[in-house]
Amino acid sequence: MVEGLAGDAVAHAALLRAVAPLLRAFYRRRVGHDDAIEDLVQETLIAVHTRRISYDRDRPLLPWLFAIARYKMIDHFRRSGRTGPVADAEELPAATDTEEQVNARLDLEQLLSTLPERQAGLIREMHLEGRSVAEIAHRSGIGESAAKVSIHRGLKALALRIRQVGQ
Repeated sequence: MVEGLAGDAVAHAALLRAVAPLLRAFYRRRVGHDDAIEDLVQETLIAVHTRRISYDRDRPLLPWLFAIARYKMIDHFRRSGRTGPVADAEELPAATDTEEQVNARLDLEQLLSTLPERQAGLIREMHLEGRSVAEIAHRSGIGESAAKVSIHRGLKALALRIRQVGQ
């Protein structure tokens, strides 16, 4: 975020790509499997982009990001006429280890980008978004066995890349 504020467009784009899966998981837990999740993610990314000047460089990024996400979710519920309590609506990520978490997400996204897009998507869905193999297979239009094999091979390739970097 700080590099993006300093004018580094590549870093800003990487930040937006890195936080999108976090936002999807945030909305999925609170909104459910609704078609509005992608709309909420996009609205939040636009808000992050347009309001980035309000970010305090001395404070952790994730609480700021999820405060924006929470307001976007509340606006969505108001528009849709939903009333009543929202599970975990007040629960925001802790400010501790925020920089580490963001750096880990960026590293993970960089690693996943080395895999074929479909395989990386299956891994994201299972291990980052918490979907079951059955859900992933259904959404992808492939069999459960094929999904498992693709995910396993992708993880194996990632492990090899990590070992190579460590040498």
